[in-house]
Amino acid sequence: MFIAIAVLSVLLALAFAGAGFPKLSGKKDMAAQLAQLGVSAGLMRVIGGLEILGAVGLVIGLWIEGLGIAAAAGLALLMAGAVLYHVKARDTAKNTSASLVLLVLSVVTIALRLASL
Repeated sequence: MFIAIAVLSVLLALAFAGAGFPKLSGKKDMAAQLAQLGVSAGLMRVIGGLEILGAVGLVIGLWIEGLGIAAAAGLALLMAGAVLYHVKARDTAKNTSASLVLLVLSVVTIALRLASL
């Protein structure tokens, strides 16, 4: 079970780090995309920082179980918020799907980690 947790955690960490750095650095195209959802530039940077911290927590959580569970839970909540922003803005299913997939994978990570305790 540890191998499945490790692979999923590392893949999620890479995905969240890849999504977080453009937000944290304030990339203009990312800001424009998120502005359509009603996300301010300041909130975009906060979200980016949380995604990066969550990614780090997932990786360190491979050695510290509680941190891995907390990081996955935090990222799941962050993605639930992202899905709500997409729905509220009546965004397309295609644009919403990435957040939804990351939400599901974060929840699966939590479930696997809790099952391995």
